[in-house]
Amino acid sequence: MREPPPVTSAFVVFDAQDSGCLSYGVEAQGRRLFVKRAATPAGRVSLVRAAQLHAAVKHPAIVRPERILSGPDGLTLVYPWRDGRVLNQATVDGPDRSALADLQRLPVSDVEAALDAILDAHLAVAATGIVAVDLYDGCFLYDFRTRQMQLIDLDEYRPGPFILDADRLPGSRRYMAPEEFVRGAVIDQRTTVYALGRTLHHLLDSPTGWRGTAAQRAVADRATRASAADRYSDVAALARSWRLAVLA
Repeated sequence: MREPPPVTSAFVVFDAQDSGCLSYGVEAQGRRLFVKRAATPAGRVSLVRAAQLHAAVKHPAIVRPERILSGPDGLTLVYPWRDGRVLNQATVDGPDRSALADLQRLPVSDVEAALDAILDAHLAVAATGIVAVDLYDGCFLYDFRTRQMQLIDLDEYRPGPFILDADRLPGSRRYMAPEEFVRGAVIDQRTTVYALGRTLHHLLDSPTGWRGTAAQRAVADRATRASAADRYSDVAALARSWRLAVLA
């Protein structure tokens, strides 16, 4: 099995992330690639989860690795390079949400199309029984030239439902459901619904207020209720209600 490209060949290095992984871009045979390898034991576990997700889920909005290489330090995932800006560039030095602010200034129809891509991708994820973990705006790569939304770094997704056996799951508090902070809680599609509801809120919000309709706001509000039982029962129910609200 071939070894991954050396870091010294990189045209860009992402070494200030807080994920436990080292990522960099390389050029090989006239193509640009995005390479991700673990820098910590936690990072090694995350990349195994990522490989399992991509083995189960295929969707045009989810950027999948072209190769998965195994070495003494664990897996290395080699992805095609995708142009765009991450809506939340989260690093150890703090977040950069300038791309999110720029997206919030686009026509509402463009934002609705981006949200539909995110929801549609999670319909494919949910169909395999996988639950979203650590989904937040740092997973959203948006190409402002083509108006295309893609999902990256879905490294903590895992089969569900499952019982939380830690004090909390990894993730951004801005997107996490209350049960993700309760040891022994059930984590299932209703948890994914919450994260997607927060996504609807964040992307259609702006410094001047909510940009969507009242019907869209009602869908996002229901998806993010504190009690899991009061949310949509699954991703499919959320997606149906959202698409009806967009058409209303």
